[in-house]
Amino acid sequence: MLAENERNDALEAEDKYKTAVESANDYIENFDILETITNVGNDEVFTPRKTCDMILDFLPEEVWHNPNYKWLNPATKNGIFEREIAIRLDDGLKDIIPNIEQRRKHILQNMIYSIGQTRFTANVSRRTVYYCSQANRKCDGIKADDGHYVNGYAIGNGSWFDNEEGNIKTPNINHTFVDDKGKTMPSSCSGEEKKKYRCKYCGINGASAYNDANQRETYAYEFIHFDGDELLKHLQDRFFGGNRKMKFDIIIGNPPYQLSDGGAQASARPIYQLFVQQAISLKPKYISMIMPSRWMTGGKGLDDFRSSMISDKHIRFLNDFPDGKLCFPNNEIKGGVCFFLWNRDEEGKCKIIQHLGDKEMESERFLKEDNTDVFIRDSRLVSIYKKVTAYKGSSFSKIVSPLKPYGLRGDTFKDSSKYALPPLSKEKIDNGLIVHGLDEHLKRVKRYIPLDYPLPKKDLLSGYKLFVARNQGSGVFGETLSEPIIGGPNELCTETYVVFGPFKTENEAKNCWEYVKTKFFRAILGIRKLDQNASQSVYGFIPLLNFDKKWTDKELYDLFDLTSEEREFIETNVKEMK
Repeated sequence: MLAENERNDALEAEDKYKTAVESANDYIENFDILETITNVGNDEVFTPRKTCDMILDFLPEEVWHNPNYKWLNPATKNGIFEREIAIRLDDGLKDIIPNIEQRRKHILQNMIYSIGQTRFTANVSRRTVYYCSQANRKCDGIKADDGHYVNGYAIGNGSWFDNEEGNIKTPNINHTFVDDKGKTMPSSCSGEEKKKYRCKYCGINGASAYNDANQRETYAYEFIHFDGDELLKHLQDRFFGGNRKMKFDIIIGNPPYQLSDGGAQASARPIYQLFVQQAISLKPKYISMIMPSRWMTGGKGLDDFRSSMISDKHIRFLNDFPDGKLCFPNNEIKGGVCFFLWNRDEEGKCKIIQHLGDKEMESERFLKEDNTDVFIRDSRLVSIYKKVTAYKGSSFSKIVSPLKPYGLRGDTFKDSSKYALPPLSKEKIDNGLIVHGLDEHLKRVKRYIPLDYPLPKKDLLSGYKLFVARNQGSGVFGETLSEPIIGGPNELCTETYVVFGPFKTENEAKNCWEYVKTKFFRAILGIRKLDQNASQSVYGFIPLLNFDKKWTDKELYDLFDLTSEEREFIETNVKEMK
């Protein structure tokens, strides 16, 4: 009896041990210390492991079995790409290099290379991949039965590098500031004079904090601060000791998205496109990068990049996430994100996968449709777009003003002297002009100026107008729009708004807004509007109609001969507006 009880106790203890082991293994499998690192600013958005793995899954299977490929991450943040690539190569090369230590040594010494975005991220990445921020430091750990050290993937039983950086380099490049004539900014330059100069590579202003010697980081990203063949020579010197025969086969990563240059996020300068362009210039076999989807409609210096992307038939896969939180749960990236696979040796239609919550919608088509300069994100909109653009008439954008329709900046109400303008009155002025804008609390208010006020622009003063917020929503397809202000003769606005009009009568202005409120209008708007920007260009595909009447969705569906499926798509995916 005693023996049986002891046997049962032993079995129970064994079960508890197995449960504890399973629990520990589950924890190890699902917990990643890199997930706990917060983003450190300047768009250093760390890539979650799941997102990294999803990107790697789209690479051809052959890349994991070729010991001669050289991989480059041009802007590493936390080493997640390098670590996950190394793990997959470790498995894929087992038959080619059976010895585990020799295999891992080969992978880390001869296959995986990267440049840190900053000194900080370079150190973090080395700790992730080499288990130490100093690549030439011996790491003592727990030795497993197969001979490797279990608490340091890359290190093996000692150092594999003869320098501290290894193949994860700390950035060591400075900005190159020039004026509009290409003249280099002198070292004696200071104050306002620096504003005349910009970095010829990334466009950052010479007066920016990124040019402050007291700053820890200048954010002069090494990969994009070279011209053409100069970059390849630099990389070869950095990684291969000047061996000109060496080149990279696969370029992959999550590049920095923008440089703020001292302004607000909305006006920051995008730079991710520069990384993609540089990667293509090196002509590797494969390129895969994740980046904001805002390039799809251009603007803010992205027009040429958009044009080159949608015309590039080497892009074989495009994964699109209108909700960026599906890839970056802790970040708000307006307009969503996407990642692509570029194949140097293949051309053709692109397989597009749009991720809509827990659903996926696949299509295979060229990125560029006829008669358009943007990428039509949702394949269900392509047929609608073709019908609408076949309409013989003007574009709605014809009656939408450019930015700053009257030349008044958004903060003119707060301090007009900043722009060498007289103050605006809070009290009504007889026979004067009414100005619509926002106060310091971002509330809609009116200010008043005399007829002879020195307005920078005096167009659009006559007739009736709609003052429509320049920034609307977040770019989610089918979202509602904020109510406009109906302005009469002698009414104007700051750059907070763009102007629709002018119209001869107030009723025409009201009918125009009824048109804007239709689901049809906002569906077409959604082709070009991918973020909060609602400036003139996003209205380019929308037909301009007669506003002597009030339009309904049914009338518009009939006018453009939409099918029942097309009508259902709009009705289902575009929100109702009252």
